[in-house]
Amino acid sequence: MQFDKELQGIRTVAIAGHIRPDGDSVGACIGLWHYIRDNFPQIQADMWLEKPDEKFSVLSGYERISQAGAKKEAYDLFVAVDCASYDRLGDAAAYFDCAGKTICVDHHISNEGYAGINVIDADASSTCEVLCRMMDPEKISSEAATALYTGIAHDTGVFQYSCTSPDTMRMAAMLMEKGIPCSHILEETFYKKTYRQNQILGKALLESMRILDGRGIVSVVRRKELAFFGVTPVDLDGIVSQLKMTEGVEVAIFLYETDNLEYKVSLRSKDTVDVNEVASYFGGGGHVRAAGVTMKGTFHDIVNNLTLHIEHQLMEQKEQ
Repeated sequence: MQFDKELQGIRTVAIAGHIRPDGDSVGACIGLWHYIRDNFPQIQADMWLEKPDEKFSVLSGYERISQAGAKKEAYDLFVAVDCASYDRLGDAAAYFDCAGKTICVDHHISNEGYAGINVIDADASSTCEVLCRMMDPEKISSEAATALYTGIAHDTGVFQYSCTSPDTMRMAAMLMEKGIPCSHILEETFYKKTYRQNQILGKALLESMRILDGRGIVSVVRRKELAFFGVTPVDLDGIVSQLKMTEGVEVAIFLYETDNLEYKVSLRSKDTVDVNEVASYFGGGGHVRAAGVTMKGTFHDIVNNLTLHIEHQLMEQKEQ
């Protein structure tokens, strides 16, 4: 599928990603917005996202992101990017519901296809990689390339995660040839941390616990601790990935409290455990090596329920 074809005859486009947007979601929205703006100036394109982390303000177009509800309009086309399910569109779902045509571009294996047209590649490293294949490379500007590269870099852990393929590197190389400021973007959006982010990361690492005979590790941050350190859920990005780097660990579990007896859970694995299968059992989803879910119960009950399924996979793998 080529985006150019789908944009023929379109006058208005809404672009939206998932709630609590990460680098891939932000990069996909801004990258697509630039592509439309650069090549189809007759089309009015709007971006609807929950307010992203300020670190992404280095991307041209960041200031054009709006929060859903600020404007009522029935768009000719609604494009959902990096959003695995309809409910994760948040307030932007109102624009999806009344759009003339809907397209979903994604790479989550848990995405069952909720739009009129669905382009889902679970083997891709990121939604930005999928978008690159849908665009005419000659029409991708430096601004669009910078945003798309940012999304690919974030979802691959700067090209170190197992989702990184030769195709991923080829796409990244094509974007780099547009003259984008690669080092600056990675430094500002991926590596740099605020003092408070480093504090909460240090606390999560210090108070982590080894489980599953050392093959698992778990840590939790509660609401009172978020308040004490003056951080929000956005500041917790990267903690679970750092936990996974612990020697001997196959699966990392990170939880943060969102309400009374309710936790947002992030799961990461290295080589053998399908964490999407685990998360999907409890109503969540994501990728084979990275997934998430919201669960209710006490911290210990949630960890016990998760480890029961993880241990089952570890035992099956051992028997093979």
